[in-house]
Amino acid sequence: MAEAPPLAKYLASTDKKTRDKAVKNLSQFLSDSSRDAIPKPEMAKLWKGIFYCFWMSDKPLVQQALANELAEIVLTIATTSASLAFLSGFWEAVVREWSGLDRLRMDKYYMLVRRFVNASFRLLMRAGWDTDACEEYNGILTRTGGPLCPDDNRVPGSLSYHIADIYLEELDKALSNPPIPDPLPAPLSTLLSPFFFIAARTPSAITYKRIQSSILDPMFIALNPSRAKEEDSSPQKKRLRLDEPTFENLVGNACMSDPGKEGVVGRGTLRGSLLRRMFEIASEQDTRDSNRRKLYAVWRSCREEDEEGEGGSDERLLDAS
Repeated sequence: MAEAPPLAKYLASTDKKTRDKAVKNLSQFLSDSSRDAIPKPEMAKLWKGIFYCFWMSDKPLVQQALANELAEIVLTIATTSASLAFLSGFWEAVVREWSGLDRLRMDKYYMLVRRFVNASFRLLMRAGWDTDACEEYNGILTRTGGPLCPDDNRVPGSLSYHIADIYLEELDKALSNPPIPDPLPAPLSTLLSPFFFIAARTPSAITYKRIQSSILDPMFIALNPSRAKEEDSSPQKKRLRLDEPTFENLVGNACMSDPGKEGVVGRGTLRGSLLRRMFEIASEQDTRDSNRRKLYAVWRSCREEDEEGEGGSDERLLDAS
């Protein structure tokens, strides 16, 4: 493991050729299944070098190519556990270094985060949405110091907001270009768990609002069965529908939590199941009272829509509580 720190030094070199060679060596180094896992302190050093390697990429096409190359390393690593360790190092580095980014560099790091979110979904998809792997990744996102930790003041809000903004879009993209043939459906309840968690527990009204506008509302809109109907021919309604998210790949290839047993679940059933899951989380003792009221309001609004379209067949959970 003595190779890791010098590699980090070359990654942070001011010479582009040295950095390019170091990135290629990094991919080969991490894809070697005969090596032991990188200890956490060495991973931190490695990621500091990678972070500043990207920092010094100064042309749009170079930045895009490097972002893609770095994210693809996630899928070249020999084992899922080692890939998750690499992703853990990524998020730790991003949270640690984010406040030092200047305005001119922010956009390219937004792009890097987007590429890694996409690669993470493809990794989990390739692993068959393994429950342990998904839970470990969720833990990386929501633990203290993680980018979606609801109560860690060290986590920059702009990073959490960006992840929320791109999360569903990148999941939809990953499902449109799977790394394996015939992938299992995406377990939406599991994958949305970090956002239910932060929506329930964040003390920030701004953060809650961003989670609702970027995750909860778009997902429940996309899963509304009425989207599949063409009954309303009003031009104004059609224009409104064009502005709403569709996430066609996600909606057509998703389940609740067990891909192997459930298979693809219809959008109406999935929407109802996710609403019940959100209601359960809102009802938990650790949910903040103000957030509970907001989550209940989302639940009510969606159930009222469903009852208008389906005659109100679902159970009245809120009244029963």
